[in-house]
Amino acid sequence: MEKILIVDDELNMLLVLEAMLKKEKYKVATASDGLEALDILKTGDVAVVVTDLKMPRLDGLGLLNKMETDYPSIPVIMITAHGTVETAVEALKNGAFDYITKPFDQDDLKNIIEKAFKTRALNESELVSSSKETDHGEIIGSSKRMVEIYRLVEKVAPTTTTVLITGETGTGKELLARAIHVNSPRMNNPFIKINCVAIAENLMESELFGFEKGAFTGAVNKKPGRFELAHTGTLFLDEIGDLPKDMQAKILRVIQEQEFERVGGLQTIKIDVRLITATNKDLLQEVQEGRFREDLYYRLNVLPLDLPPLRERKGDIERLTDYFLDIFNKKLSRRIKRVDPAVRKLFALYSWPGNIRELENLMERLVLLATGDTITLEDVPPEIHISTVDETTVGATKSEGTLWDTLKNKTEQLEKSMIVKILEECNRNISKAALKLGLSRKGLQLKMIKYNLRKKDTK
Repeated sequence: MEKILIVDDELNMLLVLEAMLKKEKYKVATASDGLEALDILKTGDVAVVVTDLKMPRLDGLGLLNKMETDYPSIPVIMITAHGTVETAVEALKNGAFDYITKPFDQDDLKNIIEKAFKTRALNESELVSSSKETDHGEIIGSSKRMVEIYRLVEKVAPTTTTVLITGETGTGKELLARAIHVNSPRMNNPFIKINCVAIAENLMESELFGFEKGAFTGAVNKKPGRFELAHTGTLFLDEIGDLPKDMQAKILRVIQEQEFERVGGLQTIKIDVRLITATNKDLLQEVQEGRFREDLYYRLNVLPLDLPPLRERKGDIERLTDYFLDIFNKKLSRRIKRVDPAVRKLFALYSWPGNIRELENLMERLVLLATGDTITLEDVPPEIHISTVDETTVGATKSEGTLWDTLKNKTEQLEKSMIVKILEECNRNISKAALKLGLSRKGLQLKMIKYNLRKKDTK
């Protein structure tokens, strides 16, 4: 289980928070300031950071700025004393996930942490690059489809046009939204994001529009919403297809009028926000089936950008592989020098159902576990081999020469040894072994015939 890292120079606060979160079955690490926190973050198993704002050596804002560069996918929750809310709001604009003021209600903090975990899990389905890269608006890929997207970004970025980004999970929709923002005149203003799936339906309105003090139980201070925080900048609404129907009408009003009221408030707040939305759903089909407002759909779909899945831009796989090799060599303090050409061929054949996120996770695993200075076929998990190399694929590539023969032979050796191992573990029970291998019973039987592994005593 990944950890929550609590950072505070007050020992009593550390002990209280640690006890509270452990009671909720979280794994907890603690640090007394930002520098100590950075050392703990290097272990790679921290999922959420909860940090005080004022600390010696490196304070909460300094830690946030460092994490935005080195650990952009880890949500940071700020704890601030009453009277420094303006600083906390500034932290949100600089990338903090959320903040809570002292004294705070424990349930409120638990809810924010739970939301942060859910948001991180959802964000990991997207490729999130380092701040340095995204500041330059760089997206990895030179395939024809990606070049077309670059051209559209160049045209739309300088405008205030609303953009709808579509594509499968893991294709890099948030990265594309950031690229539009950093290439726009708003680049030095806030880029505020919210994942519509991560927010409970009853909390969505207050998250988007904020609330006044006393608006509901637990509203001990007024709090600005994401629209307000994004004023003069860009608001990125991810998974817009999951927005509740009643909220769709309110979003439509804000788009049309560029104004809203906080929950429990009477004052109308005027804003200047550039809206970018994303979804992995077919919104037009959602409209036809009555789950998404047609008028909102056409407001959002002014300029659609469709990110292709990785299987449709296979020319980019090699460059992405090298990019992740470099990233994880640095992150994991490894010195893997190259990826075997046979592995690159295997990657080119694989369908990548998890898209760039899957390639990213696989490369981290390979860099971590490789025994030499080269990633070889033996390092690649067996399930990649099994789902990639079948008789049809190999037959279609025989004309490419001995490299494919080598790939086929090595893959079959790995596949056979893995099947033998799993069969032994399952006492030769085919149903159990097939389940472990991710195959159907019949599929496993066919492979056992192929490798001459059939025995009369097999169940």
